[in-house]
Amino acid sequence: MPNDNMPKHVAIIMDGNGRWAKKRLFPRTAGHKAAVKSVRAAIEFAVEKKIQILTLFAFGRENWLRPQEEVDTLMMLFSEVLVNEVAMMQDNNVRLHVVGDRSRLSHEVVNNISNAEKETAHCSGLQLNVAIDYSGQWEVLTAAKKLLQQLQSGILKADEIDQISEEDFSACLIKEIQTPIDLLIRTSGEKRISNFMIWQLSYAELYFCDKYWPDFSKKDFKLALDEYQKRTRRFGKTDEQMKGKV
Repeated sequence: MPNDNMPKHVAIIMDGNGRWAKKRLFPRTAGHKAAVKSVRAAIEFAVEKKIQILTLFAFGRENWLRPQEEVDTLMMLFSEVLVNEVAMMQDNNVRLHVVGDRSRLSHEVVNNISNAEKETAHCSGLQLNVAIDYSGQWEVLTAAKKLLQQLQSGILKADEIDQISEEDFSACLIKEIQTPIDLLIRTSGEKRISNFMIWQLSYAELYFCDKYWPDFSKKDFKLALDEYQKRTRRFGKTDEQMKGKV
């Protein structure tokens, strides 16, 4: 597969862990544990293909509503993976950023996040974003509040509000995920974005895979990239304009 027309920023909604487990008569938590290998494979494949940014949707703000046992298992897994996978990230020159609201996370999880980010801060290859306690609406609302604070503090003048551009608003989003998403992959056959990065997904190509996340492999990732490279991204232009005929 040629490296031209390679997406710069790929995001994945890692869906289907519970259904994967249910199909095998396992508890839902077994699906989350089995999913770790797919996370590792996706990171390694992104490194192999020299993708610049990989963003993984690990835990949405709505996921706190799940059964407490499942939430506790997910938090335990996050904590363990953050510790156990640091060496893998260092070996692959991967820099980690965890994005989302950390205020509801346990002290242990927050500490492990900070340590993993520090341990990979020197890495200059793939930028890996992991979204935990994140939602697109929450991020947009937070950005709007930042602009309001700028107005209240006098940094932004009332007569300048009409001059606020899309770029100005983007600058108020979470720094590590301001880059627009080129390709969104969602596993498990579901066809929705589930409140994930609604600003950054404005012009993303969407790819839906029927496999549950624990079964998602490097081969499946390659199929998604192959499909992406077949598509023409027009950004409002015509086919003729994209071909340079106009």
